[in-house]
Amino acid sequence: MHSFGYRANALLTFAITILALMCAMASLSDTLSSPSPSSQVQVLNINWFQKQPNGNDEVSMTLNISADLQSLFTWNTKQVFVFLAAEYETSKNSLNQISLWDAIIPSKERAKFWIHTSNKYRFIDQGSNLRSKEFNLTMHWHVMPKTGKMSANKIVMPGYRLPDEYI
Repeated sequence: MHSFGYRANALLTFAITILALMCAMASLSDTLSSPSPSSQVQVLNINWFQKQPNGNDEVSMTLNISADLQSLFTWNTKQVFVFLAAEYETSKNSLNQISLWDAIIPSKERAKFWIHTSNKYRFIDQGSNLRSKEFNLTMHWHVMPKTGKMSANKIVMPGYRLPDEYI
């Protein structure tokens, strides 16, 4: 009455339905967690602050970056992409965002860290807008789950200022 093909199709359909239901429950369980990450950044030194020959401002900084992102990890978290950005306003743009440092955090054990580094990427402004400029350092993160929707958030740390003159 029922051939092998019908039975295999029914079993495969049932297995895929159960797998989809488990993935949906896993994704839903992440919405119930309320992470509380923390981050602190210190600008220890402005290594150089100069005007390039093409007229753009460039800054190199030494930073102490500490963060505790362990609360972002659940049993459904594959990895967390984290980056530190300098954000400031100019007359042309209401938001200028420059990535200074980034990392991929593969596990909860590595999600609590402290590093002493210079900016990994060049901090350049198109023009000479950076003298005496106030800026925020913002720690952004993107949580990449094993299943479900990727989420992102940030911590804004205000109160940084660049020098009045080039160094």
